[in-house]
Amino acid sequence: MIPVRSDVRVWLASGHTDMRKGTGWLARLIQEGLGRDPFAGDVFVFRDETGR
Repeated sequence: MIPVRSDVRVWLASGHTDMRKGTGWLARLIQEGLGRDPFAGDVFVFRDETGR
């Protein structure tokens, strides 16, 4: 089990995400799509589009 502080928010992205685009693209998606700071300490969970 991974320990997570009690004040951390966990965000689950609905739908599929193309993980081949890399972490920079995911950070931009968090900033523009969710209006959140990807480096603020929250946890963001994405699902791979290819189903691997």
